Amino acid sequence: MISTNKSKILILISGPHGSGKTTVARRIAEKLGLRYLSSGEIFRKKAKEMGMSLVEFTKYVEKNPEIDYEIDNITKEEIRRGNVVFDSQLAYYFAKEVDDPSIIKISIMIYASFEERVRRLMKREKLSYEEASRDITIREKSEQARFKRLYGVELWNLDDFDVVINTSEIDADTAFELCLSVIEKLIEAKKKKQ
Repeated sequence: MISTNKSKILILISGPHGSGKTTVARRIAEKLGLRYLSSGEIFRKKAKEMGMSLVEFTKYVEKNPEIDYEIDNITKEEIRRGNVVFDSQLAYYFAKEVDDPSIIKISIMIYASFEERVRRLMKREKLSYEEASRDITIREKSEQARFKRLYGVELWNLDDFDVVINTSEIDADTAFELCLSVIEKLIEAKKKKQ
């Protein structure tokens, strides 16, 4: 675990579906001895409980914002606890509300090209190109519209992130190593400013 003296750490990892953010976030949490949480896992669990695919559930949530609010309230609560790596579309946005000088916040966007993300989803979910492309497009358009409507947030605005890592041409190990290096440097720099 990284020595942070009395600081709490928030590592907030966001990015488009299939970019590799979950893989990186899990490994970062394990390496640094921090909790790992995922808004996406909560979303998938709720979809499964309702017997819906992710696309079906996404469309359902568009008309039932209480589900987004429930997930987002869990996210806010966990952010306040600190010492977490959060794999989430909006955690970086909600972390802006935390005004605690003892918390070191690091926000990273993991990105990959649309074609690469489709390829990864095809492999992971055993989908055709058309299915994977459709799933990513529907989910991302829905999230961008929902989060704009609910919170006025422009999802993945580059100004909101400390760093952006494009994983299109690199493997998971390299993405992890890059993120870990960046996180260590940012923690060191931000601790100096406390």
